[in-house]
Amino acid sequence: MKHFYFLFILILITFSINAQTVSITISVSNFKKEPVAAASISITNRNDSHNSITKAADVNGEAKFLLEKNGQYTVQITAINYLPIEKGITISGEQSFFSFEAERAPKSLSEVVVTSKKPLMKQEDDKTIIDPEVLVASSTSGFEVIEKTPGLFVDQDGNIFISSLTPATVQINGRDLKMSAADVATMLKSFPPNAIQKIEVVRTPSASQDASGSGGVVNVVLKKGFKPGLTGSINAGLQQGTYGNQFAGVTINSNQGQRNFFISLNYNRRNSFEKINSDRIFAIDTMLIQNAFTKYPADAFNGNYMYGFSKNKWDFEISGNTSLTKSRNNSDNKSVIEKISTQNTLSENLNRVNNSGNSFFTGNGIEAKMKIDSSGSEWTSQLYYYYTKSDNEQQYATNYYSPFVISFYGNGTTNNHRNLYSGKSDLKLKLKKKLLVETGIKSTYLAFENQSQYFKTISNVQTLDNKRTNTFNYTENINAAYLQASKTFGKDIVLKAGARLENTNMEGHQIVPSDTTFNIHRTDLFPYIFLSKSLMKIAGYDLRAYLVYRRSISRPGYEQLNPFPKFIDQYLTEVGNPALKPQFTKNWEANVSVDERPVFAVGVNDTKDIFSMVTYQADSVRSQAYRTYDNLGKNKEWYFRGIGAIPPGKRYFFVIGTQYNYQIYNGFYESQPLNYKKGTWTFFTYQTFKIDKLSTISLHGFWRLKGQQQLYELGSFGMLNASVNRKFIKDKLIVTLSMNDIFFSNKINFTLNQGSIKATGLRYNDTQRGGINIRYNFGVRKKEKTELLNIPSSENLNQ
Repeated sequence: MKHFYFLFILILITFSINAQTVSITISVSNFKKEPVAAASISITNRNDSHNSITKAADVNGEAKFLLEKNGQYTVQITAINYLPIEKGITISGEQSFFSFEAERAPKSLSEVVVTSKKPLMKQEDDKTIIDPEVLVASSTSGFEVIEKTPGLFVDQDGNIFISSLTPATVQINGRDLKMSAADVATMLKSFPPNAIQKIEVVRTPSASQDASGSGGVVNVVLKKGFKPGLTGSINAGLQQGTYGNQFAGVTINSNQGQRNFFISLNYNRRNSFEKINSDRIFAIDTMLIQNAFTKYPADAFNGNYMYGFSKNKWDFEISGNTSLTKSRNNSDNKSVIEKISTQNTLSENLNRVNNSGNSFFTGNGIEAKMKIDSSGSEWTSQLYYYYTKSDNEQQYATNYYSPFVISFYGNGTTNNHRNLYSGKSDLKLKLKKKLLVETGIKSTYLAFENQSQYFKTISNVQTLDNKRTNTFNYTENINAAYLQASKTFGKDIVLKAGARLENTNMEGHQIVPSDTTFNIHRTDLFPYIFLSKSLMKIAGYDLRAYLVYRRSISRPGYEQLNPFPKFIDQYLTEVGNPALKPQFTKNWEANVSVDERPVFAVGVNDTKDIFSMVTYQADSVRSQAYRTYDNLGKNKEWYFRGIGAIPPGKRYFFVIGTQYNYQIYNGFYESQPLNYKKGTWTFFTYQTFKIDKLSTISLHGFWRLKGQQQLYELGSFGMLNASVNRKFIKDKLIVTLSMNDIFFSNKINFTLNQGSIKATGLRYNDTQRGGINIRYNFGVRKKEKTELLNIPSSENLNQ
């Protein structure tokens, strides 16, 4: 560790900050060859999307830039009364003057939005960038936007999957929130759909990102508002299935050149249900038949803000998000124990659970960025604090109707608090001979406290329920340092290599009902290699290949380690495993993109000490079972992914893709060998058709064929969604009608046949819904002046 930090300090001291650059001129004129003064010209390095320079054209319609020789760049030009321009250029050193002709736009700015040709997906180095704008209109929350994103799969527990059948790590604005999948899903459901600016999908994260990404990373980037002047939008809508969702919100942006401000306030009232039917071999010649129905009403309040300003070479940003969710869910679970041979009923009961709780989340932080030079060298530092509080009151009752009549009652409270502190500093240096060096340090500290106290009532006598009363504290500290470098060889070969060192310290302390502790202290190295090369040009499109390798880790979270038994019903309990070890994955992937649009990928995930949710019998008569996590063995997963599309901008646009996952699993379950090989096909699509200049119809969905998810064998399932939108009042008002899960096909049949546990069942939610979404855009745009450099690019005109 000391040697690594020494190397980091040495880099800061000794590296020179000179790059081989070429001076070029961008000229913008109209069809009369007249200069377009004050046009906003943004140039972005294709190999590094964060390296962007924006200038305003002078009175001659020109702006000068210093760019890397042999570098590939994207030029974006916007100007009042002209359509946006987006072109790619290569700086060979032989050409220093690039001219562009701007086309006159219709009278209203909103008509410019219609002609914008932004791709739904594009490839930037080792990540795929998804523009969710077309998905927002038919969604009622940020979570629904992710559910409808082509190529992402969200299960009914809130886990998000990319290429692997291991869940991805979910980040908000590039930061891992150290929350469970259910908690992240709850937070995303409180976000309005138009709060998301873009979704970054990273199948194999680089050394600059946390190593805890065996299933990849899904980074949800929230909008911050960059339009000049004072602008905003008001949106409202509803969806109706068996139950309904309603939402409303307002967004305001203010950009005054070097200072900008953004605020968003939203309210979401939602309700849905989940139904699970299952049959489990309960004992010899005995079947447990259960039918559970749960209703999930909730009210969510969400607010976002951002204030940014620039001074000399520094950019500062203060931002935050706060959400409050009030939930009231209740479930009825009918259980029947039946003798298989005679079909006689041995026992029948109804278990009812009512929960009422509040979940509060707030995250606030500051970011500072210093631009070291014009070639793109920069130093960025961040400090963030997150606080989560969850309080829940529960009442439950079990009423037996056979073979005797008796009732059991209980109630309790659960309170937990989570404090997360995060700080990091990253340095990016553009050096001689097209060499880019990146290095940085990061530290996070998580403190989690959980207190649960339950009582049971039998024959009107209330006593403490020792099986469910629990106090548990958990702390996690992860310190990291990384170093990686990338170099361009020749004109089109990019090699990036690096390593990340992470020091993990985890400690759990159960105080009630018994005093138990566990400690984990370890330091691990995670190498990373990335190779990119342009293969050829087809019809003017650049065909580029990528090869990526990364070692990553999946650490068990507090819910997976907490030994507190969570009561599901009288036949099933969930409990954590303090002895759970982290799992390590080595990922290799090769992929190909055409004109920055991903089309093909093949890879393998080799995982050892894989931990999965498993079910064990709790007693010899097999009347009780408990669900937990365990390290069962190793898994090698091969995957293939292909995507085809018609480029956007014309009347009809579509994306269609497929993914195949093949698992080779070797391990032990209940002291017996557990080996299987299983393949899973997934198909997905997104399609739009412009009926006329004001109306568009879209169709999107997925279908997954029979496959495997951990130890469960799944039947085929999927969903198809459709929407149509129309613009009114000079495109300021947008009305969208939508229908989700048209055929109500998102129903999952499952089979668990491992060891002594044999069960089958069906699970589905309130996913078939019709809805309407109304959004009105308002504001006063500020006229651009030559001295103002913060003029929006074409991507921001669609906000």
